[in-house]
Amino acid sequence: MGAGLIFLWNATRGSRLRPWRSECLKWRVETYTGKHAEEVELRDFLSFVYAERRQMLRFLRWLTEMRAYAHGAEKH
Repeated sequence: MGAGLIFLWNATRGSRLRPWRSECLKWRVETYTGKHAEEVELRDFLSFVYAERRQMLRFLRWLTEMRAYAHGAEKH
């Protein structure tokens, strides 16, 4: 999960205490749901995170695997 945390840290740069204002995360919500990024508010962000929590965890695990692959580490 280390790579996932690094992704979240980088994705929320400039708005770490308010991740729903992060341009990167708003863009991802827009891409995934179709709701325009300019319209994403706290309520929308939280409902998205809750509804898609399994997919988000899956994505973060995938990031960890890809980071390990990119750095030549063997899978345990």
